[in-house]
Amino acid sequence: SCWQSLGATTAAAPTHRLDEFPAGYSSASCSPAVPASASPAGHQYAVMSSCRSSSFHRTANCVLTICPSSGGHRSEIRENYTFRRIVRTDEVDKNGTVTKTTNVEREVFFVKGRQIARLVKRNGVELNAQEDKHEQERIRKRVEMALKGFPKSRPRAERISLISDILAVAKISSPRRVSLNGRETLAFDFHGDPKARVSDRHDTQQNAAKNMAGTIWFDEADRQVARLEVRLAENFHVGGGLLASIRKGTYLRLEQSPVGPGLWMQTASEQFIDARLVVKGLRERTRVENFDFKRFDVETIEKINPPFQ
Repeated sequence: SCWQSLGATTAAAPTHRLDEFPAGYSSASCSPAVPASASPAGHQYAVMSSCRSSSFHRTANCVLTICPSSGGHRSEIRENYTFRRIVRTDEVDKNGTVTKTTNVEREVFFVKGRQIARLVKRNGVELNAQEDKHEQERIRKRVEMALKGFPKSRPRAERISLISDILAVAKISSPRRVSLNGRETLAFDFHGDPKARVSDRHDTQQNAAKNMAGTIWFDEADRQVARLEVRLAENFHVGGGLLASIRKGTYLRLEQSPVGPGLWMQTASEQFIDARLVVKGLRERTRVENFDFKRFDVETIEKINPPFQ
């Protein structure tokens, strides 16, 4: 098994940077189990077969399809599904009072790796005939572009690489086994290490991650991220505060669930942003719910909307 059982002493386990674990951990991704003697101070950590940063980051990355090896297979499975998505956005004042609420509902599916979202409701009201006609035309063009193989924007997971950036500069603590939504998961807390070195490629994201703390849950059976909660523990300034300042208390929560054989997808998320962008303040809470996952045949779309010659 790639996972280690928890020892009785894990509650008192010390914090460690992911690159501080001793030699003896396998560098293979999810291969042999870690010998108990390899764990620091006799603690058995509930992490994958390697706690070295390279292997652990690789596994975490694969969870959100950052690894090409798993991303392609996941994309193929994902294209057999459609689902509904409701996005609710609340604008709030400095006292936390909601001043404006908007919500939109979309039907989401994938064609040739491209996500396509058809608007079906705005603030709980279905589109009128004219709006629906325009939306259908927009979707038809998007499907045609996807079928023709037009370049698409990089997947969100690649753009953000949230988990990878956090774990690269994080210390972990309190590994434990917990039940989440009826499934066994392995959870641990993390907090950014101000002394951690950042990569030149991801310096802004990782410097921000140094100010973050939270908890991550891995599904034990499928080795997927089941839940992530992360919050900004300290204020973070972009461009010395001239471009933007993100305030302490900003947070993100997301959940992923198995929706079909071999496929986990995000089912819910909530984020709150408290920031000042140049001269404008932004306090906004966004909740996303993905639901009603159904299998369908992507070839049907190709037959209905064949690309123009």
